[in-house]
Amino acid sequence: MASGSQQGPDYTRLNLLEVEDLAPRFGYGELLAARFPGGALEARETGLSLQHLRPGRKQPYGHRHERAEEIYVVLEGSGRVCLDGEVVELQRFDALRVAPQVARRFEAGPEGMTLLAFGPRRQGDGEVLPDFWP
Repeated sequence: MASGSQQGPDYTRLNLLEVEDLAPRFGYGELLAARFPGGALEARETGLSLQHLRPGRKQPYGHRHERAEEIYVVLEGSGRVCLDGEVVELQRFDALRVAPQVARRFEAGPEGMTLLAFGPRRQGDGEVLPDFWP
């Protein structure tokens, strides 16, 4: 269990900033920070990520799911998201629900953008779209 986490009989508490940023490990550190705390939280059915896109940068690729609906919340900054070719502006505290089959890719505005993303945890459900919204 990560340092700074706390566990009780029916809960796990964890500071998300103490979860490893996986973006540098995959060569994306100049674009974003990406933390996936599901394992450290011992989440069985819920997927969660905390992502910070650097100013003016896009996620390295788009994606969609076969069955998993996701919700994104802008915690800081602003930016845009491309949803099946439609570009939607986002600002602080906007919440966005995205149906499974909708392709999506986020881009930060001039001050960057921090997103919290969550949805059902379904192994192998995602499809990576490298050329979506080039």
